[in-house]
Amino acid sequence: MRLLPKLTVSLLSCLALLGGALAAPQAGASSATCSETDLPVTGPGGAPASMHGQLCLPEGPAPGTVQLLVHGGTYNRTYWDLPYDPDNYSYQRDMARHGYATFAVDELGSGASSKPPSLPLLIGVSAASLHEVVGHLRAGHVGGTSFARVVIVGHSVGSGVVAAEAATYHDVDGVVLTGITHLPALPVLAVGAALGLQPAFLDSSLSRLGSDPLYFTTKPGARAPLFYAAEDADPQVIAADEATKDQVSVPGMGTVAVFGIVLPTTLGIDVPVLQAVGSQDVLFCGVLALHDCSNAEALRAQEAPYYNPAAQLSTYVLPGAGHSLALHRNAAQYRDATRDWLHGEFGI
Repeated sequence: MRLLPKLTVSLLSCLALLGGALAAPQAGASSATCSETDLPVTGPGGAPASMHGQLCLPEGPAPGTVQLLVHGGTYNRTYWDLPYDPDNYSYQRDMARHGYATFAVDELGSGASSKPPSLPLLIGVSAASLHEVVGHLRAGHVGGTSFARVVIVGHSVGSGVVAAEAATYHDVDGVVLTGITHLPALPVLAVGAALGLQPAFLDSSLSRLGSDPLYFTTKPGARAPLFYAAEDADPQVIAADEATKDQVSVPGMGTVAVFGIVLPTTLGIDVPVLQAVGSQDVLFCGVLALHDCSNAEALRAQEAPYYNPAAQLSTYVLPGAGHSLALHRNAAQYRDATRDWLHGEFGI
């Protein structure tokens, strides 16, 4: 495993070996029960909006902790529950089998959530809407369970929004940032944007949404080179990804890139953080990103200056995986590492 060990993790592991009560939930102990809901939030300019989400619970009493899952740009909540081969690729159903609760949302502008005009849908609006969702989870408005602990988990652009939410509102107990470093590969992003993106209303699969011109999506065939490492990816997964792709606000994505990724917003996070990337992520790793993602130790050395000591930064690298690390053949290793971190930090 490539999760960077810390003193707290080692101590808890020793206690478990001595017969302590901190044993992690057993694999295969339960199956998922999933349900969907809509939550009222505030959109741009204070307009009323709603966010759609899917809650997945293990069998038995609901856990006291929930992971709030936030997808990346041109994705929706199906990133966390891919309809193809869910036994291997659904983050939500796998977490439920191991005894963990998750709530995956469609961000504003995507999925079944409200789709306000793209221009004012900036990082502050997205972060504020997630803050409201955290409140709903704690108040018992999702599945009738008042969750005592919320760990917010982001992917890619969603990680930038998650970082802003956690640093601004200080309302979560832990943060997981995936598919992100603080120095993106700007040449790759520039070429990818120029050759791989188009307005969503031009895409045959999304034109029904009637989106304004500043909502964009990926062109057909662009997701494979941008989001995947070919040797570690199932072509049918990429096809399912293409079939369920979504749109993203270009102005919103721009503000996330500046204020949620490049600038050290993460310095404001004062709860434990796990940062995870794929070793072959062409968007955030490698020479063009000035980032060595070959192992967790190298990643932590480069990323630690961007975090408050209170974040107790842990890092993880999924070998051979590209940008969308949850959808690669060895994604189970990344999910195991996330559970190890949750167990080490929170005893769950």
